[in-house]
Amino acid sequence: MRVRVEDLTVAYNGEAVLSGVNLEFQGPGLVQIIGPNGAGKTTLLKTILGLVKPLRGKVLLDGVEATGRPEVAGRYAGYVPQNPSAPRLSPITVREFVETSLRLRGVARAKERALEVLGSLGLEGEVLEARLWELSMGMLQRAFIARAIASNPRILVMDEPLASIDPAGRREIAGLIAGLARERLVLMTSHEPGLLLGYTKAIVIVNRGVVASGPPSEVYREEVLRRVYGSSVSRGLVLTGEGGAHG
Repeated sequence: MRVRVEDLTVAYNGEAVLSGVNLEFQGPGLVQIIGPNGAGKTTLLKTILGLVKPLRGKVLLDGVEATGRPEVAGRYAGYVPQNPSAPRLSPITVREFVETSLRLRGVARAKERALEVLGSLGLEGEVLEARLWELSMGMLQRAFIARAIASNPRILVMDEPLASIDPAGRREIAGLIAGLARERLVLMTSHEPGLLLGYTKAIVIVNRGVVASGPPSEVYREEVLRRVYGSSVSRGLVLTGEGGAHG
């Protein structure tokens, strides 16, 4: 699976959030996209998914243009949004959440497939009939990951999947992500790249454009990070807050 971004420029209200971005990823493997708040990380993901139409440039998924076309990108990619949530008192259960998504895609044996994927992520037994809003943040994140991978996409796009989860939960979700990246291309924004550094194929540092891109050994280095984060870098660790609206 290959994702190619060519000369991408995206603007909000006349202000460029990304400018002249050129990137190419080939899976399977994990790619972490990092950068300060408001750097354009989430915008990059949404543009790859066709949810944001760029001012200039194009997105190619396995050679097929998906620029501004979510219906095309959806054939290749599953998406896990930042800080997933469920409306309080909503009646939908964990099983129904994934099963309904599969039925809408016309997948045969949707219930069986939903149960298979949920079980692979540790969601089974009584939790299957629990309502989404009753879940802990870590369990809810697993449900959203299950929905994203249930149709077996070749690309998994994840926006801050470790945010808002307690430390033990972050380690568990990080382990799941590492496993998923063995089978497909995973593009993931993060403010905590060190947790998955040993499983990462490439790191992209974004700050309104691509500052650096390549293997962690070449990119995740203090002298490179200081150019973007300044004093927020200590011993090679990126220390930032949560992502902004156009993170």
